[in-house]
Amino acid sequence: AHRRPHDQNLFPIVQGGLDVSRGGLRDVCLAGFRERDDKAPGYAIGGLAGGESKDDFWKVVDHCCRALPDTKPRYLMGVGYPLDLVVCTGLGVDMYDCVYPTRTARFGVALIDGEAPGTLRLKSHACSEDYRVIMHGCKCMACAGGYTRSRLHAMLKNDKNPLAVSLVTHHNLAYMMALNKRMRDAIKNDTYGDFARS
Repeated sequence: AHRRPHDQNLFPIVQGGLDVSRGGLRDVCLAGFRERDDKAPGYAIGGLAGGESKDDFWKVVDHCCRALPDTKPRYLMGVGYPLDLVVCTGLGVDMYDCVYPTRTARFGVALIDGEAPGTLRLKSHACSEDYRVIMHGCKCMACAGGYTRSRLHAMLKNDKNPLAVSLVTHHNLAYMMALNKRMRDAIKNDTYGDFARS
């Protein structure tokens, strides 16, 4: 099925819903992968739809990471909320993909540091007279360019200006890149536990 192993990696996907019981669906899938480990360059964790509770979601990720080899990358499919990235990295996940940062930008929502969910709704009335940039110290085009929350609010609400969506998208991607750099630095410095709790 995979004819180009030197050009691309094809990861088997661990499935099994929320079943993390001993001998359950996830265990059956993981056992099959262990038999074929020599053919897998890494593993994907899938089958999480996004509607499950955080507790159930994190239990599945923890269960899979404990069963998968530490020597190969673990990729969590379709997960992109900042809190989930921090928690799941702590559980052993190495890679992610998700539309969340760009999709949420289209609705005028910027990602910011702070208590979960860590979002700023730029279309809300509270931003209409807020003359700060989205996030102080951010180097994205919106923040470094001096676009205030008030200006973005007006562009999103009144003008339906595509520039505003582009600026918020750039901000959200810059935010995610900075978050990943902070996570990587914390891992390198052996301070990830402190970082995750902060």
